Amino acid sequence: MNKGINVLVGLGILIFVFFASGALYVVDETQQAVITQFGKLIGQPKTEAGLYLKMPFVQKANYFDKRVLEWDGDADQVPTREKRLIWVDITARWRIVDPLMYMQTVRTEPSAQTRLDDIIDASMRAVISSHVLVEAIRDTNRLIDSGEKDLEVEGFSPEIGKTVIEPINFGREKLSRKILARAAKPISEFGIELIGVRIKRINYVQGVQKKVYERMISERKRAAEQFRSEGQGKKAEIEGQMLKELKEIQSEAYRKAQEIKGKADATAIKIYADAYNKDPDFYAFIKTLETYKETMTKDTSLILSTDNEFYQFLETINGQKVSP
Repeated sequence: MNKGINVLVGLGILIFVFFASGALYVVDETQQAVITQFGKLIGQPKTEAGLYLKMPFVQKANYFDKRVLEWDGDADQVPTREKRLIWVDITARWRIVDPLMYMQTVRTEPSAQTRLDDIIDASMRAVISSHVLVEAIRDTNRLIDSGEKDLEVEGFSPEIGKTVIEPINFGREKLSRKILARAAKPISEFGIELIGVRIKRINYVQGVQKKVYERMISERKRAAEQFRSEGQGKKAEIEGQMLKELKEIQSEAYRKAQEIKGKADATAIKIYADAYNKDPDFYAFIKTLETYKETMTKDTSLILSTDNEFYQFLETINGQKVSP
């Protein structure tokens, strides 16, 4: 009797565990769940992590990823506005923001990827085909950015080196944003948020490649000529400034030199005048001797009258009287 009761109790526990396990479901941090009953949607989606209850066997938990997902399409051949064929490879990031709508429209991730293929590819084709090739390749036609360290020299304009070959109204980054804006609205109808689109790679078909290389060579030559022109202009400006400053320095130096020389001459004259006033005869004697030293050598011959003042100190040399 006791043995039969134990069997029934054990059987009841197994049945309870069986039903309880079917009534519980777990949603982790990376998931969100939608409950369906016989294929019909029941209640609101569970977007928070936790342990939840459902009716066993009758209701089913459908799990969807809550993380940012990757879409990577195949490279497509697209004509640009000037009818040049290029291969464009783009990638995108998306996530499920409305699991209920997602469940109603696409249900599975492969189905969602297919919808993304159609919409993003169509948007990319529409945007690329309405712009010229260079806008899909570059964000700017500036060959040297303004942040170049070797251009940060005192006296040089920061505009030097910022050579623009031709203006680009829409660059690669703006085209990516245009593709995103064009594709985001139809994709949102599936409960999906398109987070970002990026042009990953652009390759040229053989016929376009040669023209692109020729364009690059032409642009670099034009840029080189513009750099040389800017350099020559700056050189002339620097040389002109240098000559101006040199003349100013020379003029100021000459003025100061003349001022110093004038002061020195005035001082010398004052000294001479003071000395002359103290002893005029001695001053005359010293000045006459200086004149003799500067004007005569051992081979000098002078013809002087006997009453010439220049002759008066030459009458005796070494104690002997000099004949007139």
